[in-house]
Amino acid sequence: MQQFILRQPAAPEETSTDKYYLDLANRLVKIASERNLFPSYPEKVVERAAMGLVGYYQDVICDAGIWRSFITENKRLYGKILPFYEVNEEKYQHTELNREDVRFMVWYVLSMTYEELRVRNPLDEELLKGADEWWRELERVYDESPMPEDYRLTHELEIHAEEDREVVMRLGNWLFLHCYLMTPAFALTLSEMAWRFDLSKEEGLRNFQKELDKSMSEQPTGPLALYTGEWLYLIIEGKMPPEKKSKEEIAEHKYYTAFTKATGGDVVKFFATYEEMNRFLIDSLGWTEGEEHLPMMKKEKDFVLMVDPERGMLIARNVARCIAAPGNPCYDKEYAAAHAIDLLTVRGCCPADLVKYACKNGWLPDAVFPGSADHGIVVENYDFIARCYLQLYYRD
Repeated sequence: MQQFILRQPAAPEETSTDKYYLDLANRLVKIASERNLFPSYPEKVVERAAMGLVGYYQDVICDAGIWRSFITENKRLYGKILPFYEVNEEKYQHTELNREDVRFMVWYVLSMTYEELRVRNPLDEELLKGADEWWRELERVYDESPMPEDYRLTHELEIHAEEDREVVMRLGNWLFLHCYLMTPAFALTLSEMAWRFDLSKEEGLRNFQKELDKSMSEQPTGPLALYTGEWLYLIIEGKMPPEKKSKEEIAEHKYYTAFTKATGGDVVKFFATYEEMNRFLIDSLGWTEGEEHLPMMKKEKDFVLMVDPERGMLIARNVARCIAAPGNPCYDKEYAAAHAIDLLTVRGCCPADLVKYACKNGWLPDAVFPGSADHGIVVENYDFIARCYLQLYYRD
């Protein structure tokens, strides 16, 4: 009950409908146990998936707008309602229960919550079977389920109205810390934050709380890695916030000028060894002759250098074998089949600018979910996958 209440908008207060939805979540867990659904996952992880799914269910019953904001932005970004799953848009019920929604939520919560199977094929039979069983139970009780109390806090708000300021602030706090749609994607970031502090001591707890408060304005969250302000705009206004005015023109970075001159216009260059890269930095970019530059990288290999006219140069290591770029001598198709997905799912593996450039140019054709041979699902959903898994590492 405590875990369930914590995820409700009225927390820590209980409402008259909390018991009904807690019982529903427990029933989903019982169904999973009795029918041997999700055998690859511990019971605690299955419980979290059930609570996350019930959160979605409460949302669509009263049209709180959270789920609607997700599919609205997904449609704007990618031209489709959901990632991964085929959706008949004529039959899709935008403010009601949908089987495809349940499939997505099950994949999302299980993948973001359970580190051992963090990168899981969304079309895996185990996940689809379990999701469909849970969907049937939710469909069975849909017409008799009560309107969730306090889940409609998003209704009739104006994002800049002074009289709504307190409710909007409360909504933003709940979205970031406890909402069913946001917290799974933030779980890894939260654990990384907690690891940095000694939570057994009062000072450690205090510093952790400061860091958490700070993260609410600086960290993206949720499956689309949107910032809290962006989620609030989508939920309340039905659209993203106005884009910031474009920056003034910035002079072309000196590394960009020298780099593209040396490569004949290419903005990316690959090196198998540190020695090759160091030689390029000296000969083409004018770094000091006779020095071993970036010595912390001497033991690495498979480098990629990339330049941007405004921001200069980035360096990626241990990823060149995954990138099927024309003229890349490091590319290794067999190695890429096993590791290219890491560029989209492992934080810090590869700079975001390089990930985006490689995907836009079709240079990650070998990226697949483990155990799957379906390259198309990754190619078609690369931006969503990277947002969901990489979060700040991709959106910053």
